[in-house]
Amino acid sequence: MRNSLTTRFMRFYRTTAEIGSTPIASAACSFIPPGRAAADVSTFFDRPVLSRTISSVIVAAASAFMALSPSWAVDGTDGFVTVDGDEFVIDGRPYHFVGVNLWYGAYLGSNASFGDRARLVAELDQLKEIGVDNLRILGASEASPFKRSLEHTFRTKGDEYNEALLEGLDFLLAEMRKRDMRAVIYLNNFWEWSGGMGTYLYWTNGGSFIDLGDPAHPWPAFPNFTAGFYESGEANALYRRYVTALVSRTNTVTGGAYRDDPTIMAWQLANEPRPAFNAREGDDRFDAFVGWIDETARFIKSLDPNHLVSSGNEGFMGCNEIDNCFQAAHRSPAIDYLTFHIWPRNWSWHDAAHPDRTFKEAANKTASYIERHIADAKALNKPIVLEEFGLDRDGEALSPDAPARFRDRFLRGVYAAMEADMAVDGPFAGTNVWSWGGAGRAAHEDFEWRAGDTAYTGDPPQEPQGRNSVFDTDVSTLEIMSDHAARLKEAR
Repeated sequence: MRNSLTTRFMRFYRTTAEIGSTPIASAACSFIPPGRAAADVSTFFDRPVLSRTISSVIVAAASAFMALSPSWAVDGTDGFVTVDGDEFVIDGRPYHFVGVNLWYGAYLGSNASFGDRARLVAELDQLKEIGVDNLRILGASEASPFKRSLEHTFRTKGDEYNEALLEGLDFLLAEMRKRDMRAVIYLNNFWEWSGGMGTYLYWTNGGSFIDLGDPAHPWPAFPNFTAGFYESGEANALYRRYVTALVSRTNTVTGGAYRDDPTIMAWQLANEPRPAFNAREGDDRFDAFVGWIDETARFIKSLDPNHLVSSGNEGFMGCNEIDNCFQAAHRSPAIDYLTFHIWPRNWSWHDAAHPDRTFKEAANKTASYIERHIADAKALNKPIVLEEFGLDRDGEALSPDAPARFRDRFLRGVYAAMEADMAVDGPFAGTNVWSWGGAGRAAHEDFEWRAGDTAYTGDPPQEPQGRNSVFDTDVSTLEIMSDHAARLKEAR
């Protein structure tokens, strides 16, 4: 029996003093097949010769197999990301990716006062250079009553949408296309920082809302209120009108219809949709959540059959820790792949102020969390993407100058888990680290977001600016991402 994914994952977290003097030696130890002697490590991971040789053999074998089996390849050579069983495919070739979250991409792409196209171009160039080819981006935001929410938004209550932001999205997609990148665009948000579901309810229920963190309405008042969106016909009618306008849009830069643009990998229903906090299988609130995912995904497919559709759900922890919830949320034939997120700090797995005390346990739990979601993907025979994961800098620091050693170890482990699953033809198809900060820097000494800020560090308005940001000066982190991207490229 092969080593468990957890074992390989944990080996990646050991210090180089424990398992080798170089990162390559550490990586090698994570992937020694059962029965192979430790002395074989250097030969097994002889990168630039042996890996390329193996890659060539794989490519040749795949090409021969495609020639014999037309069902292996999707129809056409149009560049769209499609699904074949439990893998992504572009023009008949498997697609695995290393990605980032760049939620503010359309904001930078706008020609308005809150935009910066020069910075966006520079960010995309750097991302492309390190091998990132998939961006998860915000395609909807709503003018809300929430205290910690974006000031400039794609829409207000009416049907007049913010053309400056939409043109920013046009520009972003056009620039991504030049660099052969793919976009996952989410169309709503369970959380308040971009307006989201709670704002749609506020617009349609007479003006009532519950803000996240309001002492007068402690947790779980916010998620229970927001989950009412799934059952609100009026709120969903407003949401669907915006979705229709966006999905049916023609790009003002390229002149092409969004539905015909292979740069878009997938439309995503929302960021982290989840059932009401105490909803359980069999009650109406649970059924409303699962039903909304299926119905909304089918609606988007009716507008645009060319693109994939995903839920945006964060997995078991975003499903009230109910075993069947995650599978139920992704069982719909209109949902093309599974998504999940990992947040060790938020889930009390990791004490960011004292990382040395809790990191090992957090790493164990992360590995187990990945394994259980891979098992769900196998059960549904669909690909799966880890589309959010992040960790603080050492000691909870926010400055770009602070070390991020534990974050680096965390990323190495996640990437090792993906590569290990790829090695056995598993469904783990891609990752999007949260979040790309690039050249952004906190605008204030207290690292807090204020209305009107345009620094865009990657952290949303309700969080300290810099908490999960990967900056353009994070040399060690960028090297880890680049090395992972290179290994994925070799395996294609």
